[in-house]
Amino acid sequence: MLDDFLSTDQKGNYRHAERAAQLIEGTFRRKRNGHNVFVPSDGGKDILVTELNAHHALDGDLVRVSMVARRRSHTREAEVVEIIRRAKDTFVGRLHVEHDRYGFLLTERQIGADIFIPGDLLHGGKTGDKAIVKIVDWPEDTKSPRGEVVDVLGQEGENDTEMHAILAEYGLPYTYPENVERAADKLHPGITEEEIAKREDFRQIPTFTIDPRDAKDFDDALSIRRLTDDTWEVGVHIADVSHYVLEDGVIDQEALSRATSVYLVDRTIPMLPERLCNYICSLRPNEEKLAYSVIFEMNNNADVLHAQVAKTVICSDRRFTYEEAQTIIERNGQASPDDLALPGEHPAVDGSKENPQGNGQWRCFSSITSRSNYAPSVLREVLSDLTDPKCTLKLMKRDIPSPLM
Repeated sequence: MLDDFLSTDQKGNYRHAERAAQLIEGTFRRKRNGHNVFVPSDGGKDILVTELNAHHALDGDLVRVSMVARRRSHTREAEVVEIIRRAKDTFVGRLHVEHDRYGFLLTERQIGADIFIPGDLLHGGKTGDKAIVKIVDWPEDTKSPRGEVVDVLGQEGENDTEMHAILAEYGLPYTYPENVERAADKLHPGITEEEIAKREDFRQIPTFTIDPRDAKDFDDALSIRRLTDDTWEVGVHIADVSHYVLEDGVIDQEALSRATSVYLVDRTIPMLPERLCNYICSLRPNEEKLAYSVIFEMNNNADVLHAQVAKTVICSDRRFTYEEAQTIIERNGQASPDDLALPGEHPAVDGSKENPQGNGQWRCFSSITSRSNYAPSVLREVLSDLTDPKCTLKLMKRDIPSPLM
């Protein structure tokens, strides 16, 4: 146990606390109520740091502190004596500008003070704009740090402005660097015969995607075909991005730094440039695409008999929405030949005059998916009822666990 000026080894021995005599390293945490704390790196208890003793430390900064002598029955306190490393130096807030001569970034207590911005560092920012400002210096004898506008996000209250402000506040990218965009623009989307020869060819096998109605990138697809009277082949296909993105290239490095796509209420900030995720590597209908695939061989009871991973070339026949798949499965009980046609939402395949069941030949499919919250698990009858010469697909509602999960 360590305290301000005395420490004990828990055996009745006490000595002058080295921790108090020396400097302690840890993290500064700013609190909205002004009761800032220092969190020791060695795992000790949090220590109060008043605003007077914070000395320009910002939330998350790695700092050194010294203990402040504590009066009887008072909370122990520390004083920041050195800022070792800033956690961040850019902040998001609302600009208030005085006649273009100077301005402030109002930060809502992110740093305990508004950031002062000289007129020549406003870079076009106006009162009411949301902006990103970088702290350039913070003299010891001044209350506010000096900053420079690095990006004006737009007028406060506008949807795009607020969304970009959320991303910037949490250090998430809202634009792509120009060199990454240029690298993506140079990618050739074509598929050569030599590349096709290296892969398993699924272009003639019924294939489809199931995604939200407003989806722009279709990164996985499903295929199904009958092998024998009691066996089926189900393929789960993922776009083969690695064919286009070179390891350690600028696109790969940018994707590594982003780690994942970011989904907001009204938009997606993709991990890959739009040219890749929405076009070249998007499994859009009637377009040949390269994929990594897991191929399952299954029996009529949906037991997995064999599985393999393979590089493939596919061609999606149809893009389904979750709502379409749900409707076909739960309300209609079967799928018509029209359901594989494009475009099409065919919710009333019930033999009615408004939307009669088609009789043409078509390629059968199963609405099997492991990612939809709407689509059900694999159904035995989905596989066993695909024996009709017209390929009528009867979809029964049973609770059968999916082998794809």
